[in-house]
Amino acid sequence: MSGADCIELGDIVGVHGVRGAVKIRSWTRPRENIFNYPNWRLLTEAGEQTTKLIRGQAQGRGLVAQLEGINDRDQAAALRGAKILILKAELPPPAPDEYYWADLEGLQVQTVAGEDLGVVTGLMETGANDVLVVQGDRERLIPYVPDLYVKQVDVTAGHLIVDWDASF
Repeated sequence: MSGADCIELGDIVGVHGVRGAVKIRSWTRPRENIFNYPNWRLLTEAGEQTTKLIRGQAQGRGLVAQLEGINDRDQAAALRGAKILILKAELPPPAPDEYYWADLEGLQVQTVAGEDLGVVTGLMETGANDVLVVQGDRERLIPYVPDLYVKQVDVTAGHLIVDWDASF
């Protein structure tokens, strides 16, 4: 399965109990939304495996999941560090003028004056707004504020236009 066909929703950070439950960290908002996707692809150093989410729940400040075929603590421990992926096709379509972070990563960024700033390599949450991490001749952090800084997003064409001073 191609990495372009999948999206990372979180990772496995530990084990919970002796019956194979795993502690997970979720990138979804709200974090419990990761449980809306039952078909998981787990990417570990040993390779990729598919599994199904049997059940998941918030447990204190974390999340705990029981996965099909993982029945004891040793099996769960072997999954520590695994990335949790799903097929992009399983995601609901975003609303107009909304994008998944994964759709923005890899877009070419240009200023409204046509200056090339580089490529979106990631995004960060700051509380006030999300921030684009753009890598070109140097790294730039550009607030993702539509209409103010982000003027146009064209995922199909692979570019993003920003109103941003190239020297900043």
